[in-house]
Amino acid sequence: MVQNKQIIFVRRPVGKYVPHETFSTNLQTIPNDILNGYILVKILYLSLDPAMRGWMNDSRSYIKPVAIGDVMRSAGVGRVVQSKNPKFKVGSLVTGTFGWQEYYLSDGSLVDHIVLPHPKLRLEDAISTLGLTGLTAYFGMIDIGRPVLGDTVVVSGAAGATGSVAGQIAKMMVGRTGQVIGIAGDDDKCKWLVEELGFDKALNYKDPAFEKKLKDATPKYINVYFDNVGGTILDACLSRLATFGRVALCGAISQYNAVSAASASSKDQIAIGPAKYTNLIAQRGKMEGFIVFDYKDRFPEATKKLATWIVENKVKSKETIVNGLENAPISLENLFSGKNTGKMLIRVSEDSKLAKL
Repeated sequence: MVQNKQIIFVRRPVGKYVPHETFSTNLQTIPNDILNGYILVKILYLSLDPAMRGWMNDSRSYIKPVAIGDVMRSAGVGRVVQSKNPKFKVGSLVTGTFGWQEYYLSDGSLVDHIVLPHPKLRLEDAISTLGLTGLTAYFGMIDIGRPVLGDTVVVSGAAGATGSVAGQIAKMMVGRTGQVIGIAGDDDKCKWLVEELGFDKALNYKDPAFEKKLKDATPKYINVYFDNVGGTILDACLSRLATFGRVALCGAISQYNAVSAASASSKDQIAIGPAKYTNLIAQRGKMEGFIVFDYKDRFPEATKKLATWIVENKVKSKETIVNGLENAPISLENLFSGKNTGKMLIRVSEDSKLAKL
């Protein structure tokens, strides 16, 4: 028998979620003799993403909410340890929506093989830059933002998993005559964006002079704003939008734990909607949301391009890795307070096969 530790979603949070109230732990027993057609995956890494907070809400969205009593939804990578499915060999590296657990039992229908065609590509890349994170940055910047040579591009949440990739893609598109400005939450992150990722400038939004510095950094205004945070930073960038500027709405991490003023208690964060949206009218701007799954038919195109950029050192990445499945709930909470740089991952187990390579 295989003992499978799982983290179960037991209560829908209102406002800021409390990990110990939202999740519980379960121990599932998986028979040694799995059914014909099935595979058993030992999970190595799980992805933590801001969107997971939205999946907890029982509201209309691009994906069904996580059901009470289900394993918490999460993308993951792992290795096949048992197989009675001819499409998967024991030892194969695979990816899928495995959820917060140590093992994943599947008929293989929602599991994909991981192919790393170059030695510079790492397993972590498969769940970050080559996974939904990188794909979101790719389509959001190239299809929605559409920067051209000479443009000024601003990216909020720029030291996060998606923002850091989006900014590097933008830099390739705007060239030396354009500029890419990142917005992050501390000086070390800003330094990383400029010195290691090649952003032209980086601004700390916690600086009391942030809005003045944003104005000074964008004398020709903002042609493309790639928004990961919403709230007051979205307003600040809308105020600086160039004529015919574009806003790509990727996320709104500052608002995911907020509630409406009408239902807020004294302990709740009150949701902030865009106050400067009328500048879209004056500047004939465009603000557009997008979901990466709308581009699924083009995933191979984007993955190939992103892999090439990694190998050519044109796109770099960083991970904040937390050991232990039991730390997933608190680590997701930490994601909202900016305790990550780059992609936040949970290392569920060590991969002895990779360690030997």
